Amino acid sequence: MTQKVDVRALANLARLEVSDEELARLEKEIPAILGFVETIQAVSGAAGEVAPEVRNVMREDVNPHESGIHTEELLSAAPSRKGDLVAVKQVLSRKK
Repeated sequence: MTQKVDVRALANLARLEVSDEELARLEKEIPAILGFVETIQAVSGAAGEVAPEVRNVMREDVNPHESGIHTEELLSAAPSRKGDLVAVKQVLSRKK
């Protein structure tokens, strides 16, 4: 199906300067492009939704350790700390 597209009106809406040669070329090309888009839309709409496969991509922990046994060692390497937390300089301010 051939569609008539007013390329000059589209160019004006988009605030584009289009020469007469470009207008003639675009008037021939745009209906074909729109036809291609309609074909893609028809095919993609018929395909339906496909649920992605859900799987765990993490490796199994072969040597698990007790939680928190490395906390003190990690905090001692931090430049500054406040209790059991790493202290950092405030970079964002809160608006009141």
